Amino acid sequence: MANRVSALLNELYESGTDRAHRFRYALLAFDLFTILFVVVTSFIAHTTLIEMLDMVFGLLILMDFAARVHVADNRARYFRNFATWADIAAMVSFLAPLAGEGLGFLRILRTLRLLHTYQLMNRLRKDFTFFRRREEIIVAAINLLVFIFVTTGLIYAIEHGHNPDIRNYADALYFTITTLTTTGFGDITLEGTTGRLLSIGVMFFGVTLFLRLAQVLFRPSKVRFECTDCGLQLHDADATHCKHCGAVVHIDTEGLY
Repeated sequence: MANRVSALLNELYESGTDRAHRFRYALLAFDLFTILFVVVTSFIAHTTLIEMLDMVFGLLILMDFAARVHVADNRARYFRNFATWADIAAMVSFLAPLAGEGLGFLRILRTLRLLHTYQLMNRLRKDFTFFRRREEIIVAAINLLVFIFVTTGLIYAIEHGHNPDIRNYADALYFTITTLTTTGFGDITLEGTTGRLLSIGVMFFGVTLFLRLAQVLFRPSKVRFECTDCGLQLHDADATHCKHCGAVVHIDTEGLY
């Protein structure tokens, strides 16, 4: 029995079968749903039902985590991975209702692992032509959204409860966006030394990252153009020769580069 369970887990988490791919897409859907759950429940009072759902999500994440540890080839390396500790943080936040919203933002860290899973990205390339053609832009958009969600969750966790301006995720998201875009209306500010240090961190690290990812979204560094000689697909936007074989390439532009 144990051998069959082990073989099934290895198939679902590591193999390339259709059942394994469906399972991993289901995991992605589950994680997106947990993020939606965290955001929506920030707007309403926490009832017994919500706490019970927290526990259910936490148990499901714990089962997923245990399965990943079981199939890991090198468990020591697995536990050195940041995504592993993001999983642990997510479990703690869901399984410790007494901690309340103080740890709620940690659930969003789970997106970091799933949205950067190589197998999932590889499967998206195979399954969707749209993804293959716009991979750089889509990955940049995902990275940008994850960064915004994590930053928003951090601000909400630190400020909620004692800052009257941060009442829910929408308020924290508003502050995050106005800071990242350097708009800074000033109607919402973070209180105390911790809040000011967090604001400095968002401005110092976040603005640079935000501008870089936004540049990739609206002005990608690579364009898709197949070289007629060697078949290289991606080239610099201003390239006149193929970087692989040296053949002349004629990339259509709109005069932006």
